[in-house]
Amino acid sequence: MSISPIQVFIERINELSRKQRSVGLEAWERAEQEALRQEYLSFIREQVKDTLSKVQVEESSPMQ
Repeated sequence: MSISPIQVFIERINELSRKQRSVGLEAWERAEQEALRQEYLSFIREQVKDTLSKVQVEESSPMQ
């Protein structure tokens, strides 16, 4: 089973988060963390847009 690219992002974000809580991050690590978060959010937004673009609303006839 292969790891998806987004899973790699999540693992690195979590790794940096754990390090931030324990010993803190250097400036370049904070920048990396923020870039990864933005990339992750972009991925999620695209998935939501894709899902919503496939949604069809059907109107039912009024009940009588």
